[in-house]
Amino acid sequence: MDSIKTRVLGNSGFEVSEISFGCMSLGSDQNLNTKLLQTAFDHGINFFDTADLYDKGRNEKSVGIALKPFRKEVFLATKVGNKWREDGSGWDWNPTKKYILEAVELSLKRLQTDYIDLYQLHGGTIDDPIDETIEAFELLKEQGKIRAYGISSIRPNVIREWIQRSNLSSVMLQYSLLDRRPEEELINLLKQYNIGILARGTLAKGMLAGKEAKEYLGYSKPEVEKVQQKIDPTSSALSFVLKNEAITSAVVGIRTESQLQALVDNYPYPQSQEELSEIEPYLKDQRYHLHR
Repeated sequence: MDSIKTRVLGNSGFEVSEISFGCMSLGSDQNLNTKLLQTAFDHGINFFDTADLYDKGRNEKSVGIALKPFRKEVFLATKVGNKWREDGSGWDWNPTKKYILEAVELSLKRLQTDYIDLYQLHGGTIDDPIDETIEAFELLKEQGKIRAYGISSIRPNVIREWIQRSNLSSVMLQYSLLDRRPEEELINLLKQYNIGILARGTLAKGMLAGKEAKEYLGYSKPEVEKVQQKIDPTSSALSFVLKNEAITSAVVGIRTESQLQALVDNYPYPQSQEELSEIEPYLKDQRYHLHR
C-alpha cells in the first residue's frame, strides 16, 4: 500500500492528491466523518471537496470540524451558486456577484477557516452573467479568501466561455469508463490551456465498484454487466481515469471505512494493457449532445 501521489492542479501551482475525497457521500455521524477524513489524510489524500448545497450546509460544517486539526496541511474545495429557498423546498440558481460574496462568508464560517483553497461555481449556463461571476472570484482571490477558482460543469459551451474569459484553475467534470464524453474535445482543450481536470463520477454511481448494474448513459443493463465482468471493482475504473495525465485528481465519494480501505489498499491501481484491450470492445464512443 503506497501513499497517494500528488499532481499539480493546472495553473494554480498547488499539489493535490490524485485521489480526492468527495465529501457529499458523508453521513450525519460526526465521529465517523472525522475518523474517515483523518484516515484518508494519513494515507496521503490531501484534497477534500464539498459544497454549500450538500445537506443544506451541514456537510461543510462536518468537514470543517473534521479537518480543523490539520487544516493548513490540506487542500479544501467547496462550491457556490445554488441557493436554498427559505422554506427548504429546493434551490434556485444564483451566480451573481452579490450572492457569491455573501455565500462565501457563510462557507468560511461553516468550514471554520479563513480561506478556501478552491472555490468552484456549482454548475453554470451560457446565459449566466459570466463576467460578473468571474469578477466575484477574482475579488475573493485579491482579498485572500480563496486561493484559486474553477467550475463544476459538463457543458462544453460554458467551459469554452470560462476558458476564454477567466483565469480559472480547474474544471470538475464527469469522466469514467462508462462516460467518455470528455475525450471528444474537453480533455485536450483543458490540457492545452493548463487547466486542471477533476474527474467526478469515476465509479459510475458505484457500478464500477461492484454495485448492481442498471442503464447508464446509453448503456443497457446487460452492456454494463459485460463491462463489470471484465474489470476489477474500483481499481480498473480509477486506473483508467488516472492513466490520462491531463486528469489532476479523481474525486471519489466515500461514506464508509470499508470503502476508504478498498481505495487505499489497492492503490496505485495497476492495469495491464491486456486488460485495457479486453475492456475496449465493450466501451462506447460517446459525445455530448446538449450545450455544445
